[in-house]
Amino acid sequence: MEFKLTSPAFHHGSQIPSRYTCDGEDISPYLVIQGAPAAAKSLVLIVDDPDAPAGTWVHWLLWDISPEVQEIREHTVPFGARQGINSWERIGYGGPCPPSGTHRYFFRLFALDIRPKLAEQAVREELEMAMEGHILATTELMGTYARTNQAPL
Repeated sequence: MEFKLTSPAFHHGSQIPSRYTCDGEDISPYLVIQGAPAAAKSLVLIVDDPDAPAGTWVHWLLWDISPEVQEIREHTVPFGARQGINSWERIGYGGPCPPSGTHRYFFRLFALDIRPKLAEQAVREELEMAMEGHILATTELMGTYARTNQAPL
């Protein structure tokens, strides 16, 4: 089975519902994971916006996800998983909130042959260094979002 990340909330390339953004409840969407490699020891999820004016904006860092996990329910973190610091300098999920225009949001899932040994308050750079040389497979889900109220937060 192919390693795949999907969501019943939105399809690849379509608009993310406002419920999952700063214009709504700002909660993480329901995600479905399929086909994690048998050799995987853990999964990592990185959600970011490469279209942000100041450079790539990190919305969520999540690691130590068991490879047996087949879903990440809305507004939850799988048991045993750890969250890092996003670009708002907070731990956890921060939904799409573009200051203007339509932005792309990438939900990238990585299967690793290790469990990264990181403190919960790690940042993206630390997570990526821990992942280096240990990625077995990757998959991604991309959604877009454009705010109806274009005032920046």
